[in-house]
Amino acid sequence: MSSAQQIAIPSPPRPQPATPAIAVESVRKSFGEQSVLNGVTLSVTPGETLAILGRSGTGKSVLLRIIIGFETPDSGSVRIHGQPISSLSLDHLGDVRMRMGFLFQHAALYDSLTVEQNVAFPLQHHRRDLSTAQQHDRVRQLLAEVGMQDHFDKMPSDISGGMQKRVGLARALALEPDILLLDEPTAGLDPISSAEIGELVLKLQQEHHMASVVVTHDLHSAKTIADRLILLNAGKVVIEGSFQQLQSSNDPFVMQFLKYS
Repeated sequence: MSSAQQIAIPSPPRPQPATPAIAVESVRKSFGEQSVLNGVTLSVTPGETLAILGRSGTGKSVLLRIIIGFETPDSGSVRIHGQPISSLSLDHLGDVRMRMGFLFQHAALYDSLTVEQNVAFPLQHHRRDLSTAQQHDRVRQLLAEVGMQDHFDKMPSDISGGMQKRVGLARALALEPDILLLDEPTAGLDPISSAEIGELVLKLQQEHHMASVVVTHDLHSAKTIADRLILLNAGKVVIEGSFQQLQSSNDPFVMQFLKYS
């Protein structure tokens, strides 16, 4: 067979990148005259942890609330597993939220419920296919994962702030989410409790392989648990990359943030 007659062998197809679990595109948000987010773009792939850093009032928590659909952006888009959440009906948005676990800044436990009842709450409302015994087993498993198995019958007022964060994490994992959003998980904790929560988040991420977004001002915690970091200032992304890339940046704000964090 001559060279002109040779059959070309096609190259193997290139693997397509996975659809991001979270994709935020050019999101802007203002409250009255106050501009909070000014064109933020970011993405998080399945199994990745992204830390969002920045000064207080720079829009970090607002961004989380937009991702989960508690707030609506003035412009831009948010896609969860490729779905634009702004166009979803309330029922479909509820379905998407069930795949997302959220840890509020102050744990937001129900004061009138025990630790066990707090963790069981989402199961009772969204997993009625599970029997009472199955829900009970699931709750005890989750509390064991976060080291709270011996405190299931206590009230939130009877446990420390660090313990409350652990219970909040267990509740955030109750519906087996593939996305985990954490708002200041170490805020208000002493250095030892803060380090313990950081190690726990890292362990849970490795075990559950979720896409995670952690909003924090705790640089040490972010460096420990995150694959990538984003630094916001005045509602914009100043830098994105590894901790080493932040360290080598010559941007004045980045240098100042690292110096005083």
